[in-house]
Amino acid sequence: MSIVVTGATGALGRLVIDELLARGVPAAEIAAVVRDKEKAAPLTALGVELRIADYNAPGTLAGAFRSGDRVLMISGSEVGQRVAQHSAVIDAAKAAGVAQFAYTGILGGPDADFDLAAEHRATEELILASGLPYTFLRNGWYTENYTGNLAPVLAHGAVLSNAGEGRVASAARADYAAAAAAVLTGEGHLGRAYELSGDVAWSFAEYAAAVAEAAGREIAYNAVTPEAHHAVLTGAGVPAPFAAILVDVDLAIERGRLAGTSGDLSRLIGRPTTPLAVTVTQAVTPARSAG
Repeated sequence: MSIVVTGATGALGRLVIDELLARGVPAAEIAAVVRDKEKAAPLTALGVELRIADYNAPGTLAGAFRSGDRVLMISGSEVGQRVAQHSAVIDAAKAAGVAQFAYTGILGGPDADFDLAAEHRATEELILASGLPYTFLRNGWYTENYTGNLAPVLAHGAVLSNAGEGRVASAARADYAAAAAAVLTGEGHLGRAYELSGDVAWSFAEYAAAVAEAAGREIAYNAVTPEAHHAVLTGAGVPAPFAAILVDVDLAIERGRLAGTSGDLSRLIGRPTTPLAVTVTQAVTPARSAG
């Protein structure tokens, strides 16, 4: 039996593996499902087993899982293709007879009513229909979704959003990784759905203030219409379909869909979630250098 992490070379997957190792799981009992063996060389150096497979090539997934494995399927990043990709992973896991199938979905699960949530809702339905012993990790927003793109904010001195006064209960990516590791190494998590989010929901005005405090200069919050936001995004080179998704997410934030603070995340990791200001401060210095 191994603990298996798919998408293991991605930002979240690598953090999950680091967390498993920090919890004392032997490297030999961790398997990383990856597409690129060379990219996974650092994991090999740690002693982690590599299983080469591709969400887009179902035939490669047959060797990704073993009977009794505890599996974390990290959702794919290719919006529009994820239902087919996830279906192939689910089929392979069921055929192998895994003992646990954890999935990183989206906050709200079946009640999440924005476009980006549709593939996550469909994936949860496929998992339930498969009969796999599941755990749903319904991840809220990573604070890094915002701090990872600070250069233009610092360059223009403004945070731009069409979310109005909506709030986001984000947490650091490492917090979500710690929760996944807790579920993969603990007991009592089968058949459960966790609504994972930060302890505090913040507004974009508060986010702009946090960036201003860390950067030592004024950062405004510019609330704009959805149409204006879409125009700014496409003008900056964001493909129109993805810009539409981002605008729709902001509308969901305005409706309160990403503001929930259930406390599930802090309970799973045994500590408070990482405050917004901490992640912002960690990101500002390199962003200022890049800008």
